Order: sequence, then structure tokens, then C-alpha cells
Amino acid sequence: MNEEFEQIAEIFQRHGADFMVIGGQAELLHGSSRVTYDVDFCYRRTPENLVRVVAALKELQPTLRGAPKDLPFILDERTLAMGTNFTFDTELMPLDLLGYVEPFGGFETLEARGVVFRSGELRLLTISLDDLLAIKKHVNRAKDQESIIQLTALVARREQGKTARRD
Repeated sequence: MNEEFEQIAEIFQRHGADFMVIGGQAELLHGSSRVTYDVDFCYRRTPENLVRVVAALKELQPTLRGAPKDLPFILDERTLAMGTNFTFDTELMPLDLLGYVEPFGGFETLEARGVVFRSGELRLLTISLDDLLAIKKHVNRAKDQESIIQLTALVARREQGKTARRD
């Protein structure tokens, strides 16, 4: 994991935001060697959590990725409630904030099967390996092909470990 990712996760945790690591950083946590340059979080969309997410985001001073610099953007709970998925640039690294993840849905669906990884003081709720692979296969962009290969190998290694323990 890189330092910038950990700083973003720490900020979200310090503000008490409910979020889950998905995307490339989740791949790394599961053991992939794939390189990623952004952060993908799935977030709980309750009114209480939107307050916490906005507080964390304000500390990161995000701008909308790909939007004109003069486009008005108000970062508040109402804005997050009216949207679902946001792509931001921050001073640390790009951040994708997803309230809905194809083909599963929202945070609560993924949370039920999530796993926790620890990095120092951080407790990182992370998408399950199987769900991450299913998402990559569902989206199936050209850039997902390397991830699918790596994640499939990680699933196979996990299954071999289960077989070896039963013998």
C-alpha cells in the first residue's frame, strides 16, 4: 500500500465515515501485484454517513475530475445525496467515491461479504476477493483484463490452500 492511500483512509476513519476499499487498492490488499494510482471507496449512503464523508472530503479538498475548473461544485450532504458516484482529484491522489457498484448495488450488499485488513492503526474494510473478481468480469474493460488474470490466480491459490488444509 502506498502512503497517500493510507492517508486518505486515515482521514475517512478519523471522521467516522463508513466506507469499503474496492478497486485497485483492494486488489493489492488481497495480494495482487497490479499497480494502481487511484483510490476507490464504496460508501454508505445514510444521511448520518454523508455528513461524515463530506467532512473527510473537505479535508482532502477535492475537485471534480474531468470537469471544467470553473464549474460550480458545492461539496455538501445534499450534493452527495443527489448523486451516487463521484470521481475526484485530491492533492494526495485521485479518489473514486462510489455509492453504487455494478453488478452488486450499494455498500450494505458488499459489506456483508467484506473482509478486514489491517495496516498499522488502520482497519480497512475491503471488498471480498470473489466480489472484486465478479465486478471486474462484469465491467470487463480493457484495463480490467490484467486484474481478472491476477484475481483469478489469487482465487485459485486460495482454493488450493483450502484443499491442502483438508488433506
